[in-house]
Amino acid sequence: MAAPIVIHRPSPTGGRRVTIQGQIAGLAHDDADVIEFLRRAGLPDADDLLDQGDWVEWRGGRAHHYEAA
Repeated sequence: MAAPIVIHRPSPTGGRRVTIQGQIAGLAHDDADVIEFLRRAGLPDADDLLDQGDWVEWRGGRAHHYEAA
């Protein structure tokens, strides 16, 4: 089963697209942005989820890095 939260590869201009269950949540420039997107989606303890592979999949780059590709 795929993780419900995907943090996509860094964009050429910086930031990473975040999808939650296939829906675009926004463009994150740091972990705080991701946590806010998840909070808005109803996950109040989101900061505990970022390193849990069953919840979050980091694609195309190192986890927690948002610099331009």
